[in-house]
Amino acid sequence: HVQLVESGGGSVQAGGSLTLSCAASGTTYVSYSMGWFRQAPGQEREGVATIDSDGSTRYADSVKGRFSISQGNAKNTVYLQMNSLKPEDTAMYYCAAVGENVLSLGASRYKVWGQGTQVTVS
Repeated sequence: HVQLVESGGGSVQAGGSLTLSCAASGTTYVSYSMGWFRQAPGQEREGVATIDSDGSTRYADSVKGRFSISQGNAKNTVYLQMNSLKPEDTAMYYCAAVGENVLSLGASRYKVWGQGTQVTVS
């Protein structure tokens, strides 16, 4: 089965940048979508960005123009480049995967989840 491990979170001042990484191991999907989600305390988990095995992407309106999702060359790593960070971007960020091209920002569509990495913007 697929396992996901996130890294790259941390604390940054408003206007700064961070890059999150998600490394997938185990059985890999031929067709898939991988997404980044975030959850702030007391709030629901929300989709931030997603990419499928064809390289198509989709973003939440709140991050369009600031965040960019991409795949590594081996397609077993997914990155989230976050620029112009705002305090409201503060949350635990999770990587998730599903074995089909869905390009969905809905958390319920995803079957495999990482443990999360904290991003704090002050």
